[in-house]
Amino acid sequence: MEDYPAIEDHGLVGDLQTAALITRNGTVDWFCAPRFDSPSIFAALLDRSRGGYFSIVPDGVRYVSKQLYLPNTPILITRFISTDGVGEIIDFMPVTDERPTEQHRLVRVINMVRGSMRFRTACRPRFNYGREPHELEVHPDGSVFRAPSTTLTLHTSRPDGRLIPVEDLQNRNDDLLTFATMNEGDTGAIIMETAAPGPPRAFAIDEVQVLFEQTRDYWRRWLERSRYTGRWREMVERSAITLKLMTYAPTGAMIAAPTASLPEELGGARNWDYRYTWIRDTSFSVHALLGLGFTEEAARYTEWLDGRIREAGDNAAPLKIMYRVDGSSDLHEEILDHLEGYLGSGPVRIGNGAADQLQLDIHGEALDAMLFADEQGIRASHQVWRSTVRMVDWLCDNWDQPDAGIWESRGHPRDYTFGRLMSWVAFDRAIRLVSRTGRPGDVTRWVTSRDAIYNQIMARGYHRGRRAFVQAYGEQVLDAALLVMPSVGFVTPSDPLWQSTLRAIEQDLVSDSLVHRYKPSAAPDGLPGDEGTFNMCTFWYVAALACSGRLEDALLTFEKMFTFSNHLRLYAEEIALTGQQIGNFPQAFSHLSLITTALALDGLLDAEGRGR
Repeated sequence: MEDYPAIEDHGLVGDLQTAALITRNGTVDWFCAPRFDSPSIFAALLDRSRGGYFSIVPDGVRYVSKQLYLPNTPILITRFISTDGVGEIIDFMPVTDERPTEQHRLVRVINMVRGSMRFRTACRPRFNYGREPHELEVHPDGSVFRAPSTTLTLHTSRPDGRLIPVEDLQNRNDDLLTFATMNEGDTGAIIMETAAPGPPRAFAIDEVQVLFEQTRDYWRRWLERSRYTGRWREMVERSAITLKLMTYAPTGAMIAAPTASLPEELGGARNWDYRYTWIRDTSFSVHALLGLGFTEEAARYTEWLDGRIREAGDNAAPLKIMYRVDGSSDLHEEILDHLEGYLGSGPVRIGNGAADQLQLDIHGEALDAMLFADEQGIRASHQVWRSTVRMVDWLCDNWDQPDAGIWESRGHPRDYTFGRLMSWVAFDRAIRLVSRTGRPGDVTRWVTSRDAIYNQIMARGYHRGRRAFVQAYGEQVLDAALLVMPSVGFVTPSDPLWQSTLRAIEQDLVSDSLVHRYKPSAAPDGLPGDEGTFNMCTFWYVAALACSGRLEDALLTFEKMFTFSNHLRLYAEEIALTGQQIGNFPQAFSHLSLITTALALDGLLDAEGRGR
């Protein structure tokens, strides 16, 4: 197989229970089943030789490839253009319902648009991260790969019979290699299915067309529910579709990213598994999707969040920072030594050891989402409110202690200003909910805690020498997470303390409009190496500029940020100094913050009377 593609050179397809990444040359190099967080079947993205892949590429001809989405859908079209002809692959996953299932299909339609082209198809699954052996069975209408944990079946479809002549099928050590020549007007398909209930079969082309139309129509009907009519419709709608793709339909939980262990620095060790649901991401998603009018999705996320609040409140314990999509919290972290990692960037980790960290800020994000949802008519049940009260009471006793912080430091706990800030938000939003709904709560105690945090941050979180709010008490390191201080209402944008903080962050953490979370060299976080700029922080910076009276600077920075998306308007977690995307891909935080920033800018521009 070819060398590693750039992280950004991928498209995402999915069925609302799992997803696949497909390169610009038509190779599936990441796919887990039956869920996002299940073991991989294809993971060449983390090891080209041991990870496994499924490729359909032109053979023996020079070509260039182009990739796009069918408008208003996540149906991916990969086009191969040569002097001899033009062929294309249309990749999509028919949407599953809300019942968990082992069966998932990836439909790969091959069309010959002009001329002729010979295609080489190679299917090399590596089950369970390459830890399980498999056997290949070749049938008249397809093939089956059998492993101890599951099966992978390839069905075929072509109007005139077999897509691939029997003589062109090759079993290479239980991997499949095939060749087929297609001429102008020819159409065929390979339907990949996990845990198929029967042997491979020949799909009629009309049946494949129905699957295509059902998938297309589902996504277009879904997107029609958006009420966004602002200035950045293409970017916002693509972000919304991407976030929907990363949502697990049976529970409504949204994962942080569909990938694991893509590096935050090439060759570095900052490689994490993001196939889980963070309380923080879910809370932010409520704001983004309600802002677009997706009330049903926001209600499902809120329902999932309510379940975690009930668990925490009923056990008089803090919220965990992340969970699996089914709400369980066993995320044991392990290293896969047999995989080399993307471009040799090991170790490859699955699971996430940060799951048991104490991060005080997540209570603020959860309560902020609960208040916003309540304002939009999504009210928590009586039982959820009772659990919320117990959780807020727990926070009264525990907010004043070191924690791991929003960035999940693997070093020693510290008195993070952001953790205190969002604890202030938790108390403030809980007090507002009592006032708004008339529900019971120990408001006197909550007000006392809220005011104590405010006074503490002002006394210890603002560094007079740096003239800025700093990452942790008694230190001088700056933190881009504090860019949200005005938006959560802790300070007014015109406050001199905030204005000087914004200037300090610009001097220390902003590089050509892109924003670093913090400086690892100045704030040891228990890990070696460095990292790129953080996309979410850049979008937060845009919002901070806008609300601080620098709207033109905000607009330019926002437009610059669009130039760092990939050819399909997708974002990873970070941007390297080279301008390449790094980290897990695509990343929910990046797309959530793009949406909320676009909504905020639209509001400010509308207030000034600027046309759309």
